[in-house]
Amino acid sequence: MASRRSKRPNAAERALFVKRVALSVPPGSELPRGHPFDLAAVRHLGERELRSPVTVFVGENGIGKSTLLEALAVAVGLNPEGGSRNLRFATRNTHSALHRSLLVARGPTLPRDAFFLRAESFYNVASKIDALDAHPDNACEDGPRLIESYGGKSLHEQSHGESFLTLFLERMGGRGLYLLDEPEAALSPQRQLSLLVRMHDLVAAGSQFILATHSPILMAHPGADIWLFGPDGITNTTAAATEHWQITKQFLNDPEAMLRELFS
Repeated sequence: MASRRSKRPNAAERALFVKRVALSVPPGSELPRGHPFDLAAVRHLGERELRSPVTVFVGENGIGKSTLLEALAVAVGLNPEGGSRNLRFATRNTHSALHRSLLVARGPTLPRDAFFLRAESFYNVASKIDALDAHPDNACEDGPRLIESYGGKSLHEQSHGESFLTLFLERMGGRGLYLLDEPEAALSPQRQLSLLVRMHDLVAAGSQFILATHSPILMAHPGADIWLFGPDGITNTTAAATEHWQITKQFLNDPEAMLRELFS
């Protein structure tokens, strides 16, 4: 399957599209109460710099990774259920109001492309693409269908993992801003390695990634800035220092010993 190719970016084009994110509270005001402002990652967010073309959110379930990623996506103009800037739909409005309290500092150039992948709602994105292409008002006698940007074959006619890879290989190009929420959900370890290679190529072509993941494979992207979400907020760490990495390594090194301990 051929992937989209882009020229090498110049120095200005390599600058990060999102440079800084901060929690904005009017002077003399307090943080709103309740979810998501009761999450430590939100409450103690303060102001954080993005220092690498690949920023990785890691941490336990329910700690706030996806919540912050979703708010970032909405703050930069992407659909909360996923998709590109021009793909607007709502199956059910469940996203938080956090985006209204975020200040996002942009880089000196605008991305040529942007996409928000949510593993849990990618089915809805695929359905919307098919619906738009099938609608008579969107038909163009000489122009390409929307699905042509995704390889020309309905994403519903592919396996879940194949459709994810099609997105990365066909839809995403150079100088893009890509927010990914658990992209490993549909991918085998081998396909996660394929995604790692594709990310590396897109970064070389001037793209920026911000992703939430539990995958030690994706955390290992060279130069990734890893944000560890914990009960006291967000700290910087390395892939090898994460619990995800250590538990996986311990299990693979001696699965029998770990199983004995778990089942005792």
